[in-house]
Amino acid sequence: MSDHARNNGGANTEAEDLVEIEEILQHLEDISFVAHRDTKEALPAIRAFGAATARRWIETVRELFFHDREAGKSFMRHSARLAEHMQTVDLWLEQAARFKQWVNSADALEGFMAQADRVYDAWGGAGEREWAEIGLRWCERSLPDARAYFETPFDKLSAGRGIEGLRALIEPAETLFDERGLTLDAYLEGAPIARNLVGDAGLLSWARRGADLLKAGRSRGEAYFRLESDESLKLLLEALPGFRPRMHGRFLRLVLLAWLDADIPLADSSWKPGEGRPMLETDGRRLYMPAVMDSREEAMVATQHAAAHLAFDTYAHTDVERLFERAGAEHPPLDDRSRITWRPLFAPFEARMFRFQVLFDLAEDLRVNARLAPRIPNFLPRLVALAEVHGRPEGAAAVYYDFALRAHQALLRDEPQDPRLARVLEPDADVVTAWAVGEELFADEAFPEITIEERAEAYLPGLSLNQSLPVYPQRKRDGSLADFRDHEAHDEHRFEHQKQEEQPQQAPEQAQKDPDADIQTPQQETSGTGGRIGTGIPQPAQVAKRAAPYTPKKDGIPYPEWDYREQRYISDWVNLYERVLDDENPELAATILSENADTLKRLTRGLEMQRPMRLAPLRKQLDGDELDTEAVIDYIADKKAGLSPKAFIYRRRAVQHRDTAVLMLADMSTSIMARHPGGQGKIVDRVREGMMLFAEAIEKVGDPYAISGFASKQRDQVNYYWLKDFNEDLNDTVRARIAGVSGRLASRMGAGIRHSLEAFKRSSAQRRLLLILSDGRPADYDDGGDQRYLHEDTRMAMKEAVDAGVHPFCITLDPSGSEYLPAIFGPGHYTIIDHVDELPRRLPEIYLRLRQ
Repeated sequence: MSDHARNNGGANTEAEDLVEIEEILQHLEDISFVAHRDTKEALPAIRAFGAATARRWIETVRELFFHDREAGKSFMRHSARLAEHMQTVDLWLEQAARFKQWVNSADALEGFMAQADRVYDAWGGAGEREWAEIGLRWCERSLPDARAYFETPFDKLSAGRGIEGLRALIEPAETLFDERGLTLDAYLEGAPIARNLVGDAGLLSWARRGADLLKAGRSRGEAYFRLESDESLKLLLEALPGFRPRMHGRFLRLVLLAWLDADIPLADSSWKPGEGRPMLETDGRRLYMPAVMDSREEAMVATQHAAAHLAFDTYAHTDVERLFERAGAEHPPLDDRSRITWRPLFAPFEARMFRFQVLFDLAEDLRVNARLAPRIPNFLPRLVALAEVHGRPEGAAAVYYDFALRAHQALLRDEPQDPRLARVLEPDADVVTAWAVGEELFADEAFPEITIEERAEAYLPGLSLNQSLPVYPQRKRDGSLADFRDHEAHDEHRFEHQKQEEQPQQAPEQAQKDPDADIQTPQQETSGTGGRIGTGIPQPAQVAKRAAPYTPKKDGIPYPEWDYREQRYISDWVNLYERVLDDENPELAATILSENADTLKRLTRGLEMQRPMRLAPLRKQLDGDELDTEAVIDYIADKKAGLSPKAFIYRRRAVQHRDTAVLMLADMSTSIMARHPGGQGKIVDRVREGMMLFAEAIEKVGDPYAISGFASKQRDQVNYYWLKDFNEDLNDTVRARIAGVSGRLASRMGAGIRHSLEAFKRSSAQRRLLLILSDGRPADYDDGGDQRYLHEDTRMAMKEAVDAGVHPFCITLDPSGSEYLPAIFGPGHYTIIDHVDELPRRLPEIYLRLRQ
């Protein structure tokens, strides 16, 4: 500031402002040719707002340039446009100057300058100020997050709801940044789409689960926010209204079997929320169904229509070859799975390719539907009715939609058809005919150009792109799909055989060595923390390859899980694998029985007293030792009343057994491999002894019993191991399995309890006991460090057990169990064994006490 300005209270004269501008211009010329050039180019637009404003602007240019050259260049490049569009400089000049507070803020400033004028036009000055202020707060938190904020189109963040929509989207991110360190960069990957599905109210819970997954493993968490994982998609799809084909797959296949005599496999498509209108796809072997469709009617139309394309030779290899000959290619190009790719056919249309695709599909759909209509009489009426009530699309798509609807209405009502389309209704028409009709329609300029975003909206409900996937070559069918499954299975077997032949052989020394043969996964940190016995709380999984996508497993038994944060069950959230424990140690089994022979003798003497010896009277029998007086009186009264009662008039005495079945469920997490507190072996040694004596004791009593264990590695791999099922005898194999028990990974207890309840259905006993043997609190690698999450799920699983008539009881080795067991199991439903050495003796005693 000049001396004159200081003497006049800080205000420069216009002449002094102009002098300072020239001095700064000269300074910039001395240090950077580019800075001087860009400043001179932008300066005229700024000078229109007065010399004082121009002086403040050029001072900011210089300060930003010295602070960060890229930031200064970005500020210069955008200034003229912002001044012209916003007709103000002071607003954005003050905001841009604040970026000088942070090192390396150029990217965030670039995003701000690129959008500020558009935000101002849409939301006015107040809206622009709040938009900028939110971004500047993120600059204080994290510059990469601020960059993500300013680079994301503001209308995408607001979803057309103005500043209110922006606030609703950003508030959960601010909350979770403070609570859990969630980055805005990750959150914004999927939050705008998620908000459209779960609403503002559901956005925080959706993001909170993603934040938990980020803590458990970065790769998995990032996949969640990109909407590429089952965790995220399941939550969103549950909130999405509509018909869910995957839940009604059997019904849809029966529809095809009834009408087309076709058993066509159905599979899930790759469609995700936010990717436009969901459509059915096919690769010639399967029908790929989206997770949700508008209605049951649309799903039925889509399934029947897609099957008709297979039946009426849209993908017949001979016809497709003729198409390629027409295009000047010798044969259809194949991909690495020997599927036909259609792209070369559409390449000559270049930028107008989408326009031709829609017109070709329109002609081919009409041809196929005309063939299908006589086979399924209600198909065309259902399709036309859906199309008539469906909302007419906007823009260019409306022209194609209306044309297709008129064609199908004419077909349904047997009215005159557009002459160009009449050719595909002839008896000998095929896919090549439809292509020729598509070319003729393409020449009609009445059909406007259409973008890839508009393309899906041009199709009638239930119809879809016929070339979206590469297709396995099909033989000519002429309407018959009776042997489709056999043909498909043969091709599938041939392909799998080829894959096996091509698979490189792995040397034995290169094979993964995993102590748990059931869980073939990369080694991860599985150590427990805290507690004298080990509380079973795993450390977060270490992801070796950060960029490796998370691939969930899908071939287990699905179970729901309770989310206390949302106060609801998440259906099919856990994947459980049931198997017989194949780790056997017969030598150790013999040693355990030998070393505990004295304990077993003492238990046996006590057990003899539990055997039922007293004769109990059984009344109202068909035969017996003596008459049952009351039954005789009832019998005579019924006879005199004109009834025909059966003569259940005797009673006899017999030994009456207590009808009790028990299932012991053992926590087989890594923490049982900890050293024994007394220095003698490991905790698992006492667990094996306890389970062995438990089995021998129950065998003496004669009650039906089973023994199982569980371990988990995140929610999609919970392993349930059978050591002895209800229908097995206690033999040397079972004893060897018990002796082979070892610790592995984490403990997702709720899933283990729910599967045990299913196992009890195989027992007819009236009284059922579930004994849970644990050494610590429920925990898993994907709980994000939130101990309460799996605690609450286990608590709900216990309630489910009680509702199912099962009496649950937990036996824990964790000295700190009193801190959490009352909340999970409730008073009287658990006991703590303070000394591990007491476990072998106490286990049978606890059961016998509960049995009484």
